[in-house]
Amino acid sequence: MDAVEEASGRRLSGLILPLPSYINRVYEVQDDAGGRLIVKFYRPGRWSLAALQDEHDFVGECAADEIPVIAPLVLPGGETLAEIEGIFFALFPKRQGRPLEINDDEEWKRVGRLVGRVHAVGRRADAPDRTRLHPSVFMQEHLRQLRDGGFITPRLRDEFAGVAGHILELIVPLFDEVEFHRIHGDCHGGNLLNRPDDGLVLIDFDDMMMGPAVQDLWLLLPDRADRCARELGLLLQGYEQFLEFDDQTLRLIEPLRALRIIYYLAWCSRQLEDYTFRSTHPDWGSENFWRREIVDLQNQYQAIEQALGGGERQR
Repeated sequence: MDAVEEASGRRLSGLILPLPSYINRVYEVQDDAGGRLIVKFYRPGRWSLAALQDEHDFVGECAADEIPVIAPLVLPGGETLAEIEGIFFALFPKRQGRPLEINDDEEWKRVGRLVGRVHAVGRRADAPDRTRLHPSVFMQEHLRQLRDGGFITPRLRDEFAGVAGHILELIVPLFDEVEFHRIHGDCHGGNLLNRPDDGLVLIDFDDMMMGPAVQDLWLLLPDRADRCARELGLLLQGYEQFLEFDDQTLRLIEPLRALRIIYYLAWCSRQLEDYTFRSTHPDWGSENFWRREIVDLQNQYQAIEQALGGGERQR
């Protein structure tokens, strides 16, 4: 609370409510005027100051274009990031809403339009200090985390590495000629709020990255792309009202799913010392756990091979 008061110049009441977040520490606070704020303390060592600034710049540009996002507040000194004892933090206005439920064709197109508008801004500049969603870097980094950290059961380590290596060999060439630009990076339904007055709001740019446009579309689908061509087509109808989409990149959906599987495993490995994570994932890291993960990766390899035979949207 002292840090927030010093950075913002506002006096706070005694209210402070912790909000759920595995990666960062997030709290709701209240100032003396009754205004509610959200303060996010970023986990030390995860992002550099320059990387956090890349995120804030992107969200700020979206807000300046009147895209419905929740941008960090500008502090009295003109910056959006403050620091206490080496920990960076930011303040956001509190915005309430309910998670989006997509129930009809127009909703799918509306979401597509929102993503298209965000990507139109994303193409205007680079984010040099953010993650680049290319498997030769992204997947290798997370595989090293799992291998070097000793998280994989020793008797299954080679089998896991073998399946992951086959996937990597198959998908790396698919990304080499693809356009990368700033994207949300974690654009699933839980990060879309429906507000009574404002409509859709895209939240939580914490995983913002440089990557292919299709990354911000496939996570919205209710099933694999070959089983929900209609929903994908509607998303793209909305998207292309603002930006042209390269149909060839649809073949990246299953490779991107493989990257997400590896990313999530590495992410979980970094949470093992967290009491809440341990209590809710007691089986994580066991031999049975890794056997299931190997089977999942083998199935994903087959899904990638099958998907490479198609890739065009149904018009």
